[in-house]
Amino acid sequence: MQVILLERVAKLGQMGEVVRVKEGYARNFLLPQGKALRASDANIKAFETRKVQLEAQNAETKTEAQKVADKLDGQVFVVIRSASDAGALYGSVTTRDAAEAATEAGFTVDRRQIVLGNPIKDLGMHEVTIVLHPEVEATIVLNVARSAEEAELQAQGKSIQDLAAEADAEAEFEIAELFDDIGAANDDGDDDRN
Repeated sequence: MQVILLERVAKLGQMGEVVRVKEGYARNFLLPQGKALRASDANIKAFETRKVQLEAQNAETKTEAQKVADKLDGQVFVVIRSASDAGALYGSVTTRDAAEAATEAGFTVDRRQIVLGNPIKDLGMHEVTIVLHPEVEATIVLNVARSAEEAELQAQGKSIQDLAAEADAEAEFEIAELFDDIGAANDDGDDDRN
């Protein structure tokens, strides 16, 4: 099926282009969302008369999206989740979770605008892309942690594995000191007996 694009569609084309797409994609996504029209002679003529208006509307929404992207780009949002000691989440962080974190911070972001490169299934800092307009994207960071204190430590650059290794090393040092103290006490007791 051939359609006329009413806006830029990623991996498909620019506004005004006539492209061939699968019928289901056109019928279920492009046409209902108002992103395209069927490429009939009447629709091509109608598009040509509305082209200037559509371009002006597109430029206006792009400008607004760019303003939001400038504020949003580089923001860090904390998402608290339960996880194992190894840092694996019980479940995963979804686009809905990312949208809620951004909304709580005062930004208006819909979950459909969020693009997760890979599923977020472990603790740490994760970059997430937000598509505010077909031509405007922003990148945010989700700080996934078990508690607010852990999130602060991760924000300072320490990973959960580093913190666990530090705690283990500290515990081993304390045990070694304890055995040294016990050994020294035993040595003192041996000297008194001789």
